[in-house]
This record gives sequence, structure tokens and C-alpha cells, in this order.
Amino acid sequence: MLIYFCSSSHGFGHAARDAAVLQQLRRLRPEWTLVMSSGLPSPVLNLLLGDAAIEQRSCQWDVGMVQADALGVDCATTLRALDELEQRLPALIEAEALWIASQGQPVLIIGDIPPAAAALAQRLDAPLVWMSNFGWDDIYRPLGSAFQRWADAAAEAYRCGDLLLRCPFDLAMHWGLPEQRLGLVCASPRPIPADLEACLDAQDAPLVLVGFGGLGLSLLRDLFQLWPNHHFLLPASADASQAPELAALPNLTFLPDGLRPVDVLGRCSRFLGKPGFSSFCEAMAQGVGMHVVERSGFAEASALMDGLRRHGQHRCLSRQELDTGAWQLDQPLLAPSEAPLSASGAEEAALALVGWVASRF
Repeated sequence: MLIYFCSSSHGFGHAARDAAVLQQLRRLRPEWTLVMSSGLPSPVLNLLLGDAAIEQRSCQWDVGMVQADALGVDCATTLRALDELEQRLPALIEAEALWIASQGQPVLIIGDIPPAAAALAQRLDAPLVWMSNFGWDDIYRPLGSAFQRWADAAAEAYRCGDLLLRCPFDLAMHWGLPEQRLGLVCASPRPIPADLEACLDAQDAPLVLVGFGGLGLSLLRDLFQLWPNHHFLLPASADASQAPELAALPNLTFLPDGLRPVDVLGRCSRFLGKPGFSSFCEAMAQGVGMHVVERSGFAEASALMDGLRRHGQHRCLSRQELDTGAWQLDQPLLAPSEAPLSASGAEEAALALVGWVASRF
């Protein structure tokens, strides 16, 4: 069986959850051919997948929203990128359809959530499963008339699927498909280097992981100095422009390359970052409190923040509070209003896919 994941190129969160599901599929069906098809850089995919047996195809299937920074979107650039991608997609779909056919195996296409996955499945006469907490129709529709054509096209594509694996923190996704609801979809931590483990164990101060996604967000060194009784962990790619200044701070450690934030998150007392699906899943699964900066202009953010208040220990920050260092790390976390979510969403998705394949092939 060939499982072909069309993974969104919008940020790293889609690829992170897709990789988690592929890892569970590898465990359940090691004889299957698993493919991650994404426009993200290969080093990023290698880190997320952690398994050379999962094949990679370099394909940009969608645009999503072009981001001005970790907390803002650029609508004009997004529209131009959508027009450009529309011209490239027919050749990409044909090339990937020919490659898939050459593998000589029955295939299941999984889309998270490029609408073009529907055209690929139709070209191959293959079944199609969607996995997501939103569709681009949900994102584009509120953005005005310039985006309506793209919202309508996305909705039409999503209705072509056979099954929706509905992730938490979800928007409407009114696609008329059979559904299965999932728990938190995230990967498990991997061991960290011994020297880093010793460094973290030696810290007397509470550890705070700072994460603003693949784009990162520049935070001034003065802000970290406002919290001398906390020790901050930053991904190696974060705040590159200020790395020399930040590296000199006694209460800050850059994580080495080849380490995912999820690998150290369980050692932290708090997480400071933006609304993000993978960050929320990873923190909730490991019981880490979240200090989250509210975000506007992207419809998923409201669903994420609602889910945070319902299911996670949290503090909500304004952009001004972030930029002035009023991070509330000395304040008690607010309790969720509802019970925690299941932390086994990746396994649930993999089991659903295995069962779905067994019933149809």
C-alpha cells in the first residue's frame, strides 16, 4: 500500500502533525510505502520525520497565507502567490501522478489540507482522506471579495473526499463527509544530548520554552532581562539577528540544531508563544502551561484560543504585553473550563487509516 501525504506548505505545524501520523503508520504497517510530499525544506522534514524509510517528495501543493511575521499575514502577497501557484499546479499534478503510478501499488491520498490533493486523487482515480482542524475555505472566506474565488474552489475540492479526520481546535469544515474526531495530534519526545540534559538539570530557575513557529519573532534581550529568575530556551533558528546578544544572557539557552521543541517541552514549567496547533497539542499532551499572544486576521487563531481556554492551563497576552515584557510568568496559570483532550490523536489517526484501507482494499 502506498500512503501519499499532500502536506501544506503553510508553516511547520501541518508537517509536524503529518509526520506524527506517519510515524504511527510506520509502527502499525511497516510494510507500507509512506510518502511525505511537502514544499518545506528537506532538513526540516528530516528532523520532523526522524525516519529515512519515509520517502520525501518536494512539492508545493498550496500557499495558505503568506505571513508578514509570526503573528501577521500579508493578504496582497498571498493573492499573488495563489495566482502563481495556479499556473504551476497542472504540471505538478501530472508529474506526481506519473510517479505514483510508476510505483505499482494501490494508493491512498491524504490531504492536510491543500485543495490540490483532490485533483491529484481524481487524476489517479484514488481515494482521498482529509486530515485537519480547518480548511482554506474557512480562512479565505472572511477576508473579503478578493479571496472568494479561492474559498469557493477550496470548498469544492474538500467535498471530493471520502473521509475527514477532524483534529481539535477546529473550524466549521462543512464538507458533507463522514468524519472521525481525533485527540491531540503530536509526536512523542526524543532523547536529548547528554550535555544539554546536564545543562538543563543544573538550572535552579523555572524553564520557559519560547516558540513562535518557523518564522520566529524577534524579541529584544532587554525583555529576557526583566525575568532574571526564569531560564529561557529558544530554538536555534529563533532571533537569528540578535543571536550574539541573546547568547550572552545568563538566563537563556539556544537549543542545538537537530532538536525539536517538543523534545525539551516536558522539562519546562511554561511555554511562551503564538497560537499554533502543534505547539498547543504538544504542550497540552505534556501538561505544560501556555502563555499565548492573541492574534488577529487568521480565523484558526480564534478556534485555538477557545480550545486553550477550554482544555489547557494558560495565560493570554496581548501583543503589547509581549513587546513590553509583561509576560505574566510570575502569575498562576488559569485552569481550563473543561477536561483535558486525549493525547493519542496521532495513533487514533493511524488506526483510522489502517481500518479504512482494510475495508476498501
